[in-house]
Amino acid sequence: MILFLIACAILILGYCIYGVLVEKVWGISHAPTPAMKHPDGVDYIPFPTYKAFLIQFLNIAGLGPVFGAILGAVYGPVCLLWIVFGCIFAGAVHDYLSGMLSLKHDGKSIIYLMETYFGKKIKYVALFLIVAMLLLVGAIFAKSPAQMLGQLTHTSMWLWLAVVFGYYFVATLLPIDKLIGRFYPLFALCLLASSVCLIIALFMRDIPAFLNFQFTNLHPQGVPLFPLLFVTIACGAISGFHATQSPMIARCLKDEKYGRPVFYGAMIVEGIVALIWATLGICFYPSTQHLLATINQADAGGVVAEIAKGLLGNVGGVVTIASVVILAITTGDTCFRSARLTLADFLKWPQEKIRFRLILSLAVLAGGVFLSVINVATIWRYFGWFNQTLAMFTLWLVTVYLRKAGKCYWISLIPAVFMTAVSSAYVAYDQLFLGLSVPVAHGVGIMIALISLVGFILLRCRRGGRS
Repeated sequence: MILFLIACAILILGYCIYGVLVEKVWGISHAPTPAMKHPDGVDYIPFPTYKAFLIQFLNIAGLGPVFGAILGAVYGPVCLLWIVFGCIFAGAVHDYLSGMLSLKHDGKSIIYLMETYFGKKIKYVALFLIVAMLLLVGAIFAKSPAQMLGQLTHTSMWLWLAVVFGYYFVATLLPIDKLIGRFYPLFALCLLASSVCLIIALFMRDIPAFLNFQFTNLHPQGVPLFPLLFVTIACGAISGFHATQSPMIARCLKDEKYGRPVFYGAMIVEGIVALIWATLGICFYPSTQHLLATINQADAGGVVAEIAKGLLGNVGGVVTIASVVILAITTGDTCFRSARLTLADFLKWPQEKIRFRLILSLAVLAGGVFLSVINVATIWRYFGWFNQTLAMFTLWLVTVYLRKAGKCYWISLIPAVFMTAVSSAYVAYDQLFLGLSVPVAHGVGIMIALISLVGFILLRCRRGGRS
C-alpha cells in the first residue's frame, strides 16, 4: 500500500513540478485557439475544460492502462518504475507537446505535422501506417466487445459486431458534441470509479505487500526487461497512439493555458490508472507465475473479470465486463473518427460538409469491417512495436520544432533517444523481426539511439540551430 501511494504521489508531483517546467519551455500564449477562431459545429467546438480533460483521458486510455498494466505486472513491481518515470518524463511530455503543436497548427493531425517538419516524402508512408494502425485498433475493439456481448447474452457475435459498427458509423459521422461530448465524460468517470473501488477493496484484504519490494525481473519465463517491458506497457507510460487522438481535443480547447491540465494531466491520471491495475495484477495472485498462467488461459480480459469477481463479487464481475465493453467501444470509435480527420487533412476536405464526412466515414468503416473478419492475431503483435515507434517519431517531431523555435529541446530529446533504443532493440530481439540474442539486441538498440543523437546534433550544428 505504501509503495502504491508513493508512486501516485510522485506522479502528482510530476504534474505540479515537471509539468509546469514543460509548460514554461513551450511558452503558452493567449492567442485565439482553433475552436474559438472558426467553430464549425462538427469538429471545432469549444468545450468546457473539465469535459475536454475527461474526453482526452478516455480517448487515450480506454483499455490500454488496464490490459497493458496487467501484462506488465508479470515482470513484478519493477513495472511500477516504468509507469511512474515513463509517464512523467516521456508520456506526458509526448502528449503535451504533440497536443500543443497540433493546437498551434489549427488542430491538424499528426500526418500534417510530420509533413510540415519532416518533409513531404514521409507523409505518404506515415499516412498509410497511421491509418492502418487506427483501423486495426478500431477493428479489434469492435470484435472484442462483440464477442463478450455474444457470450454474455448467448447470441451471435456477428449480430453484435453489426451493432457495434453501426454505432461506430454514427459516432464517426456526427459532430463531436452529440455523442462523444455528452457521454464520454461519464464513461471516463466510470473508469476512474471502478479502478478506485478495486484498489480500495484490494487493500482491505490481507494480501502480501508487493512481493517484498523485489525490483528485479520476476517474469517466470525470464524474458528481458529491456526492451519488452517498455513495449508491453505503452498506455500508462508512453504511447504513440495518443498523438493520433490529441488533435481531436486540440480543436476543442478554449485557451492554450488549458493544455497542461488536459494533455499533460490526462496522461498523469492514466498513469495512476495503470498503477492501480499493475498493483492489482501483482497483489491479487500469489506469484507472477500464477498471473501469467491466468493470462495464458483467459487473456488479460479474463484476469480483469477474475480480479473483479474476487474483490467485488459476482455483481462486480458483471459490472466490470460491462465496463470493459464500454471502454473497448469508446476506444474503437475514436480510432475511426481520428482516421477520418487524418484523411480529411491529407485530402484537404472540409468536414463541415456532410458529403465529405459521409464518404470518409464509410471508407474508414469499410476498412474496419474488412479487418474484423480476417485473422489479425499476428498483425496485432506488431501493433505494440509500431505504437512505441510512433511515439519515438512524435518525440523527434516535437524536438525538431523546439529546436527551430529556439527553445530547450532536451525535455523531448532525451525520451526520443530512449524510445529509439527501445524500438530498435525490440526489432532486433523479437522473433517476429530479427530474433537476435539479448546482448546483440541491446547493442543494436543503443547503437542506433546514439547514431540518431549524433546525427541530430550534427544537423543542428550544420544549420546553426540554437539550444
